[in-house]
Amino acid sequence: MTSVDAAVTDAVRRLLDLLAADANSEQLAHVPVDGLSDTERAELARATEVALRIRHTLTEHRRREAELRALFDTASDLAKLRDLDAVLRSIVHRARMLLRADLSYLSLNDEAAGTTYMRVTEGSVSPSLPQLRIGHGEGLGGLVAQTAHPYASADYLSDSRFAHTPGIDEAVTAERMVGILGVPLMLGSKVIGVLFAADRQRREFTAEEVALLSSLADHAAVAIDNAQLLEKTRHANETMRRAEETHDRLMELVLRGGDVSDVAAEVAAFLGGGIVFFDATGAQLARAGTEAVVGTSNAATRSGFAGAAVTWPEEAVSQSRAAGRAVRVGERWVCAVLAGPEVLGSLVLTGRASLDDADRRLFERSGVVAALLLLLRRSVAKAEDEVRGELLTDLLTAPTRNPTALLARGRRLGIDLAAPHAVLIAHVDGVPRRRLAMACGRYATLVGLHAEQVVLLVADGDPAALAARLAPALSTAVEAQVTVGASGPAAGPAALAAAFDEARRCVRSLLALGRAGRGATLADLGFVGQLIGDTTDLAGYVRATLGPVLAYDERRGTDLLATLRAYFECGTNLTRAKDVLHVHVNTVVQRLDRIGSLLGADWQTPARALEIQIALRLHQLSAH
Repeated sequence: MTSVDAAVTDAVRRLLDLLAADANSEQLAHVPVDGLSDTERAELARATEVALRIRHTLTEHRRREAELRALFDTASDLAKLRDLDAVLRSIVHRARMLLRADLSYLSLNDEAAGTTYMRVTEGSVSPSLPQLRIGHGEGLGGLVAQTAHPYASADYLSDSRFAHTPGIDEAVTAERMVGILGVPLMLGSKVIGVLFAADRQRREFTAEEVALLSSLADHAAVAIDNAQLLEKTRHANETMRRAEETHDRLMELVLRGGDVSDVAAEVAAFLGGGIVFFDATGAQLARAGTEAVVGTSNAATRSGFAGAAVTWPEEAVSQSRAAGRAVRVGERWVCAVLAGPEVLGSLVLTGRASLDDADRRLFERSGVVAALLLLLRRSVAKAEDEVRGELLTDLLTAPTRNPTALLARGRRLGIDLAAPHAVLIAHVDGVPRRRLAMACGRYATLVGLHAEQVVLLVADGDPAALAARLAPALSTAVEAQVTVGASGPAAGPAALAAAFDEARRCVRSLLALGRAGRGATLADLGFVGQLIGDTTDLAGYVRATLGPVLAYDERRGTDLLATLRAYFECGTNLTRAKDVLHVHVNTVVQRLDRIGSLLGADWQTPARALEIQIALRLHQLSAH
């Protein structure tokens, strides 16, 4: 080996020694090279370049190792924290330390407002920054929150890439910030906030620094989520404890024999408002801490059709039933009291314009206890209903056996069977008859089951109108098509039993005609009801159709019936009719006008004319 080769080897050895000693780049670049040729100097320069690359790689590895260690320490520290504010302060502090920045701050997103607001700052010297709220897309932070991508600016105030606003620029100026870096806090694909690092001088943030702050932000997002979950869990446990205590107090109250007034007072006390307790018909059962509530929809009464109206928020009760939750109506809250799908009543809370989730659940749990109370009341009422059902069965089965005793039994139950009553039968498929009978209870003086039918006696009502109104009301109550046949009014045991038979024929006729879900009387069905009913009453049909004309003829000694018959037999031709009747055509016109006033303006419509012609034919045949 020559002396020159030895010099090159010695220089390379010194390079390796410097690398092993963790020499800096300047020391590596200035290894002595005296006495070497140009070729050897070039060879040594290449060796020096490799040494510098090795030095840079080692430095980057150590830096990355330090950053990872710091991230692991951060993750460990964050995992130990349970309080959300402590977690956020630790994140901001770590960000400032890791990036050696002048200040660091963190914002959280407000999804409802479409903004991100400052939650924690460190290194801030102005009150403007902690109070800053940034709209999505505004400034650097708003753009990060909107796009879920990190953004950096070496000199923010002069950077035209961002949508500058007076509020943001004033805060940046007050803090004397120049270089700013912001990265998103992500949970899955959702941005929950932005983590910032900033310097008070121009700073070009490197890709490694962006990656470092992003890694910290990822840890921070998980820590924030965990802290929020823990907070929610603590709150949920406290809410559950309070709910259980309230539920136990209410249950104890009911089991001690408390009535609806006691329950209303207890609910009003723990919710800090007023309570109105309604039954399913809208009748007020109890009130505590509030005035009477006026409903938001049509009034209902205990009988359903007459008497002083007792209003309640019917539409809101339906909404609560459909949602299975309490609903807000203006300044009040309404909770349907349910037993399965059946509405037993409702609770109305006043004086609480807003309820948090915990109090809303307490209000809803009160509805469950109220349902239990109403079911207990129903059990008592059921025993009474059995007595009433026995009366109805005896009345319709053997009305003539001992009518005096039947009338006396009715009076003991507060029912005057000697007074006129409409008799109705309600029919439904797919719903227990007992449930249908319970739904009918609010409308009837007496209701019960007889001959596999739900039978109602309603005092002081037009049977046709009652049937037409009951059918949709009951269909809504039991969520199935209810067909209602009606008869009467009838007074006394024998007449009521006869009316029951007619109402039963009417129901069968409605079902045969495919008119399920409707309500009517046999008279409403006309001759069709006579054709398909299981028994007929032709004389009654003729009276119902031609009665006014027959009565007029009998009272005045006229023969409008003959004019009516001739008019139809002549195909409604006036000229032919006057020839048959041997009168002037004007006389025919005058008689027809009188008939129209007796039968109604629609007497010549096709459907009505058919009914009249059949009645004329039946009258003629019966006369023969």
